Amino acid sequence: MSQGHAWVLGATGQIGRAAVRALTADGWEVTAASRGGGRDGRWDDGVRAVALDRDEEGALGRALGDGCDVLVNMVAFDGAHARQLTGLAGRIGSAVVISSGAVYEDDRGRNFDTQAEPDGFPRYPVPLPETQRTVAPGDASYGTRKVLLERELLAAGDALPVTLLRAGAIHGPYCRTPRELYLVKRLLDGRKRRVLAYGGESRFHPVHVSNAAELIRLAARRPGSRVLNAGDPEAPTVAQIASAVDDVLGRETETVLIDGAPPEGTVGDSPWSIPYPVVYDMTAAEKELGYRPVTGYAESLPETVEWLAGELAGRDWREAFPKMLRNYGEGLFDYAAEDAWLEAYARDRR
Repeated sequence: MSQGHAWVLGATGQIGRAAVRALTADGWEVTAASRGGGRDGRWDDGVRAVALDRDEEGALGRALGDGCDVLVNMVAFDGAHARQLTGLAGRIGSAVVISSGAVYEDDRGRNFDTQAEPDGFPRYPVPLPETQRTVAPGDASYGTRKVLLERELLAAGDALPVTLLRAGAIHGPYCRTPRELYLVKRLLDGRKRRVLAYGGESRFHPVHVSNAAELIRLAARRPGSRVLNAGDPEAPTVAQIASAVDDVLGRETETVLIDGAPPEGTVGDSPWSIPYPVVYDMTAAEKELGYRPVTGYAESLPETVEWLAGELAGRDWREAFPKMLRNYGEGLFDYAAEDAWLEAYARDRR
């Protein structure tokens, strides 16, 4: 028996691909919308793929036709995107929208926007609940725009029940900014040593695409207006992640752990390297949706590593992952600087 008609916006992105599979397996008739209208090879033949530029005036409304029972939006980022959905409330039974942990700030007003300032990195409670205060809504940054999105959608109330999922550090195949690249490429390049700042103890709560898809599936079955964290069952340290990547590739790497911040430039500054932990409280998702993760970090890692290795085969990392270059710069793989620091470090220890 069909659950109804589900529309997925951003269907060929990393979460979208998994969400379409999860919804189809749960009995939904799925329309998978993306800018290019492509298909994932693992989708059921019954999935209807459509090309849609949701930023084109009126395009989403025309494509929806008589509407859908649930609309899942992976690509909503600001107030305008919220109003696009609330304007179609009469044709959408409920919605599930991906938000972000970037909305949070600590009790002294520190957040991801202030992290580059002296003493600017937030100190969140561990675990971090959805009741933690957020940055002010506005257009200043990614986080403030996400808060604006959340508040405008929640203001719709019963007219459009919306589940907002504050995703952690998303991982899995098809990621445009895969943090694992930092470790996998080093091993593929034959690096025998790595440096990790903050003693390798940094924790940035991950969420695998299949766990995000499971939360979407559950929220589609239980419409309501709510905000929930979206995370894996555990938040491993960066040292644990590095060891897990070694295991997948069958390599042994000497890890040099540095107390405190990166000692020089980007040396030891991995995409997970933060001075204070970001660990989600997943209690609300468990209670409200009956969420049980479908995978864990280490369990899901082999597929991610295989995908990364395939993407890097015969290609420069900058070509394969241009958004990583924009986000982290050339220093992500500055082996010369790393080797020079390691040589000086070894001399100092003699």
